[in-house]
Amino acid sequence: MHGGQIIARGLKARGVAFIFTLCGGHISPILVGAREAGIRVVDVRQEPTAVFAADAVSRLTGVPGVAVVTAGPGVTNSITAVKNAQMAKSPLILFGGAPATALRGRGALQDIEQMKLFDTLVKWSVSVHQDCDLPKIVAEAFDVALSGVPGPVFIEVPIDLLYDEEFVRRWYTQKSGTSRGVVDRVTRWYLRRHVDKLFACSPISAESARKASVVPFSLESADLQAAAGRLREAEAPVLVVGSQVALRTDKLDALSERLGSLGVPVFLAGMARGLLGADHPLQFRHGRSRALKAADLVMIAGMPCDFRLDYGMQINPEARYIAINRSRQALKLNKKPDLAVH
Repeated sequence: MHGGQIIARGLKARGVAFIFTLCGGHISPILVGAREAGIRVVDVRQEPTAVFAADAVSRLTGVPGVAVVTAGPGVTNSITAVKNAQMAKSPLILFGGAPATALRGRGALQDIEQMKLFDTLVKWSVSVHQDCDLPKIVAEAFDVALSGVPGPVFIEVPIDLLYDEEFVRRWYTQKSGTSRGVVDRVTRWYLRRHVDKLFACSPISAESARKASVVPFSLESADLQAAAGRLREAEAPVLVVGSQVALRTDKLDALSERLGSLGVPVFLAGMARGLLGADHPLQFRHGRSRALKAADLVMIAGMPCDFRLDYGMQINPEARYIAINRSRQALKLNKKPDLAVH
């Protein structure tokens, strides 16, 4: 089994049905493995499109979307779309190809420093160094992308870890020459040792991994009780609901029913739009700033006080303000809440 097949089996075990790509030589084994595993490979015309499409799958299904791009320019072309996924808190897995491990830094085709590009863009970036690490890295990538505040993950996979050991060993042998001179003999010895390290252990099967879904977020019971009490006491409450509520796609129907039972005017933003259908009597689409200025209690769930709420300036300064968010940073962004539920 080659590295592309190992990756594909790990993706299949996590419920991945599609991968999006712009085909390139550095990543071909992943695409072959995906087709063999029954994962649909969607080839697009530009790398950003592949990542945007994977992002859309994440938001619509709750299973992290997967994009696969070739080394160098394929990776750099994906940056804007990865940043978009980060800002949208969208769980996403991006695989980037890379030159063979023994050729890094030697002027190989499309060889650039890729890892540092993602330092501020993803929750986790990792470069694979051994064939046997592939299953656990794929599994951990899903766990990281889905935990806490969801977001993108980048996995760099050198091309010699995507083929089987026999092929890689034969390829390196061809590159090392046949002379009995000292230099060629040392080169052959070094490359044999290098391949030994690449395939030093057996990959652990990832096929038993659980299907991917956003990790449930447990809120403090006492805080929830306090929020419910203040909501009952309010005479003119307003609820603003943002994209985070749509992360658990399997809970949307139940959430819609609960929102309807509160009897509180609701404004929906981002991915929460459509949660209450087209004609729900509690859903308001216009006059949000006026409603927030007139409210005696404002509850904002799943979004920060950013530009959409005029950085908190739209909220009546005399109103009680309750913030509910997966992110501790977003809870207090621009305006300190009277009650922060995390």
